[in-house]
Amino acid sequence: MRALTWHGKRDVRVETVPDPRIEKPDDIVVRVTSTGICGSDLHLYEIFGPYLDPGDILGHEAMGIVEEVGPEVSELSPGDRVVIPFNVSCRDCFMCDQGLHSQCETTQVRERGMGASLFGYTKLYGQVPGGQAELLRVPFGNKLPIKVPEGPADDRYVYLSDVLPTAWQAVEYADIPEGGTVTVLGLGPIGDMATRIAQHRGARTVIGVDLVPERLSRASAHGVACLDARRGGEVAEAVRELTEGRGTDAVIDAVGMEAHGAPFAKAAHWVTGLLPDAVAQPLMEHAGIDRLAALHTGIELVRRGGTLSLSGVYGGAASPMPLLTMFDKQIQLRMGQANVWRWVKDILPLLTDEDPLGVDSFKTHAMSLEEGPKAYAMFQAKEDGMVKTLLKP
Repeated sequence: MRALTWHGKRDVRVETVPDPRIEKPDDIVVRVTSTGICGSDLHLYEIFGPYLDPGDILGHEAMGIVEEVGPEVSELSPGDRVVIPFNVSCRDCFMCDQGLHSQCETTQVRERGMGASLFGYTKLYGQVPGGQAELLRVPFGNKLPIKVPEGPADDRYVYLSDVLPTAWQAVEYADIPEGGTVTVLGLGPIGDMATRIAQHRGARTVIGVDLVPERLSRASAHGVACLDARRGGEVAEAVRELTEGRGTDAVIDAVGMEAHGAPFAKAAHWVTGLLPDAVAQPLMEHAGIDRLAALHTGIELVRRGGTLSLSGVYGGAASPMPLLTMFDKQIQLRMGQANVWRWVKDILPLLTDEDPLGVDSFKTHAMSLEEGPKAYAMFQAKEDGMVKTLLKP
């Protein structure tokens, strides 16, 4: 089969690799029909090389048609249409029973001290082959895949793999009061969708902050009050003007460590990509090298007693935090990988012909799998207004 594989910093290639096969009795093999490029994939493209091996298959936002099932699979048959959550979760363990599928005890990567395995996402999360490929082996075939109806185009359902549950959890964790206010930092795929979900769930004022003009225009068209991050301190002033001087009830950080600013941390990220893995891994795990501009902005913008919800990915184990300010402002902080199956029942009823979240027109680009390397380069450079790209194997 053809698959998009990692070979080094800013070096991904589409290659012919062995087809996946049934390895356990409850495995299935899915023929991928759509697979997304996520902002988190750019972390692999830029930063997390120490945890990847050349040839690793990337991607964790896939859907397609069941091609083959193992002998113990009773819930699916070849020909069924499924979306694959990015968490590899059994849905039977203690953590899954708590709705914490990203902490699944069956697939936790204990040797790394990490949570549940993820498709296409480094040794830290199990080094499971990903979905930017023609075929994908999926474990827990009776429990993990989300079966979806025939009919609508893939765009209707593919975001159940990551974008929709991640944005939904970000809004849920933000705990926005009815008729309340929220600032969303970063209007990439997750931030953009979070603004739509916040509006749908009754937020009175949704403020979006980014520095890419196309992203600001896109969110503004959906009724978001957009602020240009390039205006620096004026952003905080504008947020206070919109909220009677207090700041918003909640802030969602949908940026993470890709935030602009923090030149020392930017340099540290760049250096780790050049070091041997044996040196770079402990540096990333124990040094505070994250670029925390977005997180610090969120702490500034949230009102006293408000909530800060983190969906952006951070990687430094010792990243410095302004704990005095956080304590003084009595900020609540919630974060974590999205627990996909926890939110499926909430989201599926919204994927109707009315399309209240605008999923049918959410993508900005559709490209072939063979164009994957070009798509990564465009997304990293924020070219051509690219916000969300679906690859078609």
